[in-house]
Amino acid sequence: MTPEFIYPDWPAPQNVRALTTTRVGGYSAAPFDSFNLSLRSGDNIEHVKRNRALLIESAGLPAEPVWLRQVHGNRVIDAADSEPYSEADGSYTQQPRVVCAVLTADCCPVFLCDRHGNGVAVLHCGWRGVARGLIEQGVARMKVSPADLLGWLGPAIGPNSFEVGDDVYEAFTVHDRTAGTAFKRQENGRWLADIYALVRQRLQAVGVTKISGANYCTVLERQRFFSYRRDRVCGHMASLIWMV
Repeated sequence: MTPEFIYPDWPAPQNVRALTTTRVGGYSAAPFDSFNLSLRSGDNIEHVKRNRALLIESAGLPAEPVWLRQVHGNRVIDAADSEPYSEADGSYTQQPRVVCAVLTADCCPVFLCDRHGNGVAVLHCGWRGVARGLIEQGVARMKVSPADLLGWLGPAIGPNSFEVGDDVYEAFTVHDRTAGTAFKRQENGRWLADIYALVRQRLQAVGVTKISGANYCTVLERQRFFSYRRDRVCGHMASLIWMV
């Protein structure tokens, strides 16, 4: 088994390592085929454990990732000082060899590092978490000037695939009218939402301007990515970041 990894194309310091997995190269059977890394997806637990062991070996991780119990909230924990499976939707660290991790299957993984290589973070950015201030919490946890942060947006649902209702539109525009530019009205009365644009807006609003990535659509790229919106029953990819 040879997993396929995506490495961020960003000007991170040399001591920062980061990657996102795809669905390719693991042990899980359909509909979780094949590199599912979520224990909560309904997949065979032994298959997931084998996939996680393969991840550690193939990616050369310095330690077991600090997995979270993700709840679409805004809590960001210190991965070096937290119990495994803490309820949170992001983690950060200022210590080397601590692996921050989130799982996604349409939500946007947001990587952060400071340009001096003193800290890293990763956030699980679905629309609920973004609307609840997850990005602002993640940036604040980095404890550096936002102008010194770099961001990379990993594989997420694309702007032509994410149809939402008025509740999502209003969750953003009630506080910031400019967020309306990330939505496109459909003939059926619903909206197409651009999660990448919403993430960028929130990052830029708190002073993070060096942002890259956002070149994927998990729904359309069926052979490469899991997608909950497309399949409902599916596995999850992992996004990981650490320092050496």
